[in-house]
Amino acid sequence: MPHRVGIAGHRGYSGAELVRILQHHPRVEPVLLEHRDDGAAGIIIRNAQGPHRAPCTAEAVRAEKLAIVFLATPAEVSMELAPAMFEAGARVVDLSGAFRLRTPENYAAWYGAVHTQPALLAEAAYGLPEFCRDRIPGARLVANPGCYPTAANLAIRPLVEAGAVERAAGIVCDAKSGASGAGRKPSLKTSFCEVTENFSAYSILRHRHVPEVLQVSGLEEREFSFTAHLLPIDRGILETIYFRTAGALTADDLLEIYNRRYAGEPFIRLYHAGHAPDLHAVARTNFCDIAVTVDAATRRAVVVSAIDNLVKGAAGQAVQNMNLMLGYPESEGLI
Repeated sequence: MPHRVGIAGHRGYSGAELVRILQHHPRVEPVLLEHRDDGAAGIIIRNAQGPHRAPCTAEAVRAEKLAIVFLATPAEVSMELAPAMFEAGARVVDLSGAFRLRTPENYAAWYGAVHTQPALLAEAAYGLPEFCRDRIPGARLVANPGCYPTAANLAIRPLVEAGAVERAAGIVCDAKSGASGAGRKPSLKTSFCEVTENFSAYSILRHRHVPEVLQVSGLEEREFSFTAHLLPIDRGILETIYFRTAGALTADDLLEIYNRRYAGEPFIRLYHAGHAPDLHAVARTNFCDIAVTVDAATRRAVVVSAIDNLVKGAAGQAVQNMNLMLGYPESEGLI
């Protein structure tokens, strides 16, 4: 029998992507959990087929026998809902930033808000499978990583682990994302007239995803400069990462580091030296594509990392985590 899983926040961009993926997953049955009335229900009056719906309450989750609940909700809503889901016997994959950091002090410093469930921060398993796979299967709460940190850490951590980066020279991450990364809630910044034919940087030096990169990569804040940019497109993230190599390394040397670290990883694709991914290559996939270019004479190196922010950066990675939690093949429903 398939496991039944719930999706709260299914009308948002990441939640809708979860519905799309889970409806084609061969081993689960999605249930849409209604946690608010935003006027979207009832738009379709004919042929209104789709997953079963239920209230987002502990009683309904227990009655529906949901094994896992995905919270594709704002951080403050996730903090409110997670304990109720646990009370109902469900495990949680949270797609917000509510449980990604390890201390309430760090959360308050970067998110500018008080954490209302600090005890859960120590319990949550960080859901970047390529580095945190051991904790995910047995976890009650998995904190799905942010989209920018996913692309950054998959590119940076293997090189830092291998000692291939001259850390004293710093790492610069120039990151660009489509407008869906800001969520579905209307705002002036992401309105059509502001985004189209435009290109802008935001949250300079204070982006809330920075501590996730530091937490996973092992870098110090003084070693890492990150700037996010808004592209006039709907989806996709491309990060261009600049650093100096520790010693006379070539592009093939760095590719070999990646090859060793990601041997057997189903969602990492490496490019031959001289080639680089673009957003079309990863659109609507759970892949992270990585390419390297090195000037050995000056030890300058550039890594390009590309993902779909709604799939590997959100819903796809959440399903990857769900597969690990339920004992399914990790790539089930994603390839």
